[in-house]
Amino acid sequence: MDLEPETQINMKVPSVRFGVLDVATSDMIRFPCGLLGMESLREWALLFDRNCDVVAWMQSVDRLEVAFAVVSPRFFVPDYEIRLPGSELESLKVQKTDSLTVLTLVGKSEGTITLNLKAPLLINSEHRLGRQVVVASDLPIQYELGSTRPIAMKTA
Repeated sequence: MDLEPETQINMKVPSVRFGVLDVATSDMIRFPCGLLGMESLREWALLFDRNCDVVAWMQSVDRLEVAFAVVSPRFFVPDYEIRLPGSELESLKVQKTDSLTVLTLVGKSEGTITLNLKAPLLINSEHRLGRQVVVASDLPIQYELGSTRPIAMKTA
């Protein structure tokens, strides 16, 4: 896989999946609370694949065996929308959600590729901060790609 950071290389990050990566500081994201089920893993490299602009990878800096694919949910679910209280945004140092990058974790269930629409990753690229949130709606944890079933889009 040909992964390339977009700016100056500042750090070497070992990984099981990709080998040793040269990662720019601007591609490092700190999740102060970690991710659900991985609360101790707070430093992540966001890796872009120049051969596939749909998928990116989150590689743990602390555990070289932990990496997962992420995508923009709007690429697959164009009307995907989440609403969050302002308190959820404070830790990311943003005023409006339109300044955030929203990514969803890609999974596999019974041979089907799925997206976790219920617990997206929010990233403030300017401050290199991230947070995984659980939205208070009926969004699925395992939305099957290619599914034609409607999903709830709004939260209260």
